[in-house]
Amino acid sequence: MKKAILICLLLLPTLFIQAQIKAITDTGDEVVLNADGTWKFVNKEDDKVEQLLVNTKKFNKDKKSTFLIKSKKVNVGIWINPKEWKLTSQIKSPAAEFIFRKRNEDLYAMMITEKSQIPLESLKNIAIINAQNASPDAKIIKQEYRNVNGVKVIMMQMTATLQGIKFVYYNYYYSNSNGAVQLLTYTSENLFEHYKKGIETFLNGFVER
Repeated sequence: MKKAILICLLLLPTLFIQAQIKAITDTGDEVVLNADGTWKFVNKEDDKVEQLLVNTKKFNKDKKSTFLIKSKKVNVGIWINPKEWKLTSQIKSPAAEFIFRKRNEDLYAMMITEKSQIPLESLKNIAIINAQNASPDAKIIKQEYRNVNGVKVIMMQMTATLQGIKFVYYNYYYSNSNGAVQLLTYTSENLFEHYKKGIETFLNGFVER
């Protein structure tokens, strides 16, 4: 299982970063991505904005998350519990600024940062389209706006099959005038509920500096 997890982690940059010119959504609609990260439906009748719900709960970092990892590209960071999480050097990914692993567990995370300013909704939409290109059965389970340590993010939970294994992705997306951030976590579907609380704690360490 650990080998499969590592293989799929290597596939993540393709899954979330590389935008295609044309793609098909999970509802069968054809869309086109523009160079600036925005997108539109090929059929203008389908060109409507999806309204995400706002989670009114305020999400804050855990008291045990005492170590701050600072991005060198964007003015953000993430507080982690060093007893539970570690930066891993097992894998090199050109897309990720940081790759994390929950100690001795099959749960991984990565922070992808870029200096290009991308509207938050466009960042989320690119992730959806690329996920569906990489895995035809990719499906959105839940998405909403959240307030995390005083900043607005989009939370999106997806499932996708890679290398024959069903994975659950539970991610935060954030953007400001300094750049864009994708904070991604994933594990195999059968382990997700077991790790969900720990995933939430990890993600809620995200801060703007």
